[in-house]
Amino acid sequence: MAKIGFIGTGNMGRAMVKGLAKSGLYQQQDLYIYDRNLAVAKELAQDLGIQSTETPQALVKACDRIIFAVKPNVLPAVLRALVPEVTADKVVISVAAGISLEKLASILGADHKIVRVMPNTPALVGMGMSAVTQNDQVTQAELAEVLAIFASFGKAEAVSESLIDAVVGVSGSAPAYVYLFIEALADGAVMEGMPRAQAYEFAAQTVMGSAQMVLETGQHPGELKDMVCSPGGTTIAAVKTLEEAGLRAAVIQAVQVAAEKNREMAEKSAASNK
Repeated sequence: MAKIGFIGTGNMGRAMVKGLAKSGLYQQQDLYIYDRNLAVAKELAQDLGIQSTETPQALVKACDRIIFAVKPNVLPAVLRALVPEVTADKVVISVAAGISLEKLASILGADHKIVRVMPNTPALVGMGMSAVTQNDQVTQAELAEVLAIFASFGKAEAVSESLIDAVVGVSGSAPAYVYLFIEALADGAVMEGMPRAQAYEFAAQTVMGSAQMVLETGQHPGELKDMVCSPGGTTIAAVKTLEEAGLRAAVIQAVQVAAEKNREMAEKSAASNK
């Protein structure tokens, strides 16, 4: 079985490592992590029963699939330092926003197997959503393996690289929007006298249940909304208020702004090649 290595154990890296370790898809001895903070990496490895390495070079040599979960601004330098160890038979997986397959290939070489993934932090609780896109060197079997890795802590779908900006807006960055909405729902309940802890529980469970309704029923979200809106009732009055306040337009704009920011990051990264 392939050995999987994670370089970087920040919020996203930690979420993925924990999700994959809990999934049982790979044996503990086949999972490796490296972080520049060696103490943090060792502690996490001990907690999960997996392997940690003293250097990124050691991890790359030991692993067949390497997931780079470092910040976009440092990823190019990290990759350049590892070029001698990253042989063409290994699959390199980047979760860095704004760094294209072309940019990654310009560092590693056009003959290398490269995959871009845009995951999100709900991976930590096995509910992540990941978009996967690959270059022509990656085989269908290898793509299926990467999809399985990311599906082990949620859902994963292959997409065209041209859709990555949209993915950033609708799922990569979107947990933050949802947390804002949950917080706002709870604040409203607190204003009506509900204890805050209870308000968070009611709000979060309602958001989770509503999302599950969309996924399981396959019905249009508008249809499900209409099912809750009785004529002349409380819900339609609340929906009218949200529409007047511009909720729908604000969310659409947030997705577009996140997508545009990702495009800007990609352009800046590409320009640094020249």
